[in-house]
Amino acid sequence: MSVIARWCFRHHFIVIGAWLLTLAVLGGTAVSAGAMFSDRYSLPGTESTRAADLLETQFQRSSGDRTTIVLHTTNGKVTDPAVQGKVNAMLAEVAKVPEVGAVVSPFSSRGAAQISPDRQTAYATITFTKQSQSLDTGNIQKVVDLGSDLRGDALEVEFGGAAMAQLEKPSTSTAELVGIVAAAIVMLFAFASVLATAIPLIAAILALGNALFCIDLLTHVMDIGTTAPIIAAFVGLGVGIDYALFVVARYRNGIISGLTAEEAAVEAMNTSGRAIVFAGGTVAVAMLGLLVLGISVLSGIGLAAAIMVAFAVAVAATLLPALFGIFGTRVLSRRQRARLKNEGPRGASASDAWARWAGFVQKRPVTLTLAATLVMVVLTVPFFSMRLGAADAGNNAPDTTTRKAYDLLAEGFGPGYNGPLLLVAKVPAGGAAEADLGRLEQNLRSVPGVASVQPGPVAPGATVRTLQVTPTTAPDTKQTADLIDTLRDRVIPSYEKDGLVVHVGGQTAVFKDFASVVGGKMPLFVAIVVAFGCVLLMLAFRSLVIPLTAAVMNLLSTGAGFGVVVAVFQWGWGASALGAGSAGPVESFLPAMMLAVLFGLSMDYEVFLVSRIHEEWLHTGDNDLAVRRGQAATGRIITAAAIIMICVFMAFVFAGMRTIAEFGLGVAVAILLDALVVRTILVPAVMQLCGRWNWYLPKAIDKVLPHVSVEGPSKPAAGRKPELQGVDGRT
Repeated sequence: MSVIARWCFRHHFIVIGAWLLTLAVLGGTAVSAGAMFSDRYSLPGTESTRAADLLETQFQRSSGDRTTIVLHTTNGKVTDPAVQGKVNAMLAEVAKVPEVGAVVSPFSSRGAAQISPDRQTAYATITFTKQSQSLDTGNIQKVVDLGSDLRGDALEVEFGGAAMAQLEKPSTSTAELVGIVAAAIVMLFAFASVLATAIPLIAAILALGNALFCIDLLTHVMDIGTTAPIIAAFVGLGVGIDYALFVVARYRNGIISGLTAEEAAVEAMNTSGRAIVFAGGTVAVAMLGLLVLGISVLSGIGLAAAIMVAFAVAVAATLLPALFGIFGTRVLSRRQRARLKNEGPRGASASDAWARWAGFVQKRPVTLTLAATLVMVVLTVPFFSMRLGAADAGNNAPDTTTRKAYDLLAEGFGPGYNGPLLLVAKVPAGGAAEADLGRLEQNLRSVPGVASVQPGPVAPGATVRTLQVTPTTAPDTKQTADLIDTLRDRVIPSYEKDGLVVHVGGQTAVFKDFASVVGGKMPLFVAIVVAFGCVLLMLAFRSLVIPLTAAVMNLLSTGAGFGVVVAVFQWGWGASALGAGSAGPVESFLPAMMLAVLFGLSMDYEVFLVSRIHEEWLHTGDNDLAVRRGQAATGRIITAAAIIMICVFMAFVFAGMRTIAEFGLGVAVAILLDALVVRTILVPAVMQLCGRWNWYLPKAIDKVLPHVSVEGPSKPAAGRKPELQGVDGRT
């Protein structure tokens, strides 16, 4: 790191120019190529995927997402001739909109079931030729505009479906700006210098821009979901600012202690710089662990976040020393520079408050360990009642058109109309299979939990048929999930003979299959992420105790974050205050995604704290002194970094997207607990209890593992006990 830091410091304009050129090239290429984000769920081998594939073979023109135009009369009936005339005229215009594949009017023979029993509510179905994320939003808006023209005092018109959700998707730019401003305020208090505050922000924004352009280009070679760049931006802003914060803080300490600007930059990169490279590696490995799940949407998120972290590390390792070369001692405030000039260099002193706290923890390790563990366990308890699924429009904000459409359909037809199941059947030529399908259709009407069964249109000579099965319960309920299992396991198999094959599909079934696939692969994913984290920490600190305790504590932080998410979003505690809509299941992909992010970020703080303790251990050989000094020296900067991360993630909680709000709240709470409970109480208390065993590694393992230095060159203390020499982290 010292060679790179020195070269970048001396050739600062070349480094800055290279990064700006990279940004321009990537930006220009990405803008000209465009982005091709896809929210398609790739779940090979599942029932819902087989249904979709079979449906697409014969209904390509109308195999895209479906939208509903919901009509409700407050005075009169929707079947009144005047209302019918206006609606049919409007639907005729909707059918002419580009990318609209099929329109079914409630007043046609095919749409007879689309009128409620009280004749006050009806809905038309609009099937597009593409999935919602691939549609031109202008065409979606044309459909909305045509339908909205019918609104009046006596007629309500609302819109539902995935395509309409695309129009309601809020921009996250405001949340990003709020996060950046909050981070700037925290750093301004920490550094008391505008320039020192600006440097981490410049680094983070440059890394963010380059990474987002790369993610846009990546959409041309693999499926990347629309939420991937948002989540990557979360991670990028957080780690980008935090990494730069640690390096700038170490550089400022070097200047204060009397080093020249160049030597201070080299020392900062040789200590904190090494730590961020290592920490960034742990985050990237954790995010890439999502690839083992084999689910395209999660693979895209993992790869996008790993790219973001890679740019954050690269910018911190090269751009920061270049900026130090330009600004020199001006990273200190005027008062600090004046004091340095008048009083001369001085050692970087730890905060008195953190020094006192470190001493307090060291005197009561057992009591504080038990108390902190109890807090974390209590907050984790709700996690064990987590129900995975997918929030539907019923969880949207009450003022959105999708929520209003959802409520009107639920009132007029029953809650199951908002998530019908689609049975897709392959019917060979011949009467036997046709008869089997007919008997299945009749029997479905008597299955508990089924409100209605409606056969789909049949093209001449078609070998694929559809049945729309409407449950009696809402799509996000356990009862609907149980109904899907009943149909697949007990009802349908009895009729699959004479060549008839039936698959249960539809959006509700897709979400259930997604939850099942993720849940089945989670143990393997957890094992891989934890194992990689332990190996990396073992490499860094030549220890068995530190990796194992870090894994347990990181899982506690993650579990507590999950617990709060369940309490707020599934149980509904405080959901309305966050604008998160009503209670519902936790998004299926959230556990894997949060675990990857939190395990990586928790490892960050573990590396920064323990690397400083390890540095003191190498200098002194005294575990008690090393733990106390390490915590006192890093407490303030780790807390500032955590506050910045919390501000960034909490800013997205109020962005208006439930999925992103769940992720943001869970990560923010976990980081808060990790910084205030785990790193300030549990880690130092446990390390105090373990004593010199913190640095023990069996000689057999020590010989196999390569030696990696996180703290840079250090001289071990004299008088080390012989039985621990060679296994204490010496590089």
